[in-house]
Amino acid sequence: MQERKRRGRRKFARWISYIPPVSTYSPVGAPYKRSVVLTYSEIEAMRLVDVMGLTQEEAAARMGVSRKTLWFELKNGRKKVTEAILNGWHIEIRGENYYYRSEGDE
Repeated sequence: MQERKRRGRRKFARWISYIPPVSTYSPVGAPYKRSVVLTYSEIEAMRLVDVMGLTQEEAAARMGVSRKTLWFELKNGRKKVTEAILNGWHIEIRGENYYYRSEGDE
């Protein structure tokens, strides 16, 4: 079987400063229907903008990406979390191509 080629550019590593202590969230008492996969970079984008109150420009600079890329990660992460809450889906958190740096190293 021939390997399928991906379209577009390759996803470059992002700088993150937080790795969640758990990798799965599930609604209590809900049967397993479906799950969504959140990446570390989507969580980092939501953490920097929604929790820490940084502007998108500041958050993008910390992650080492363009503001447009940060906006894309933020939009995708928010949509996945909202869908999971509204539909009772499980949330899986997975790492991808990233660099880790502690909060004080910025």
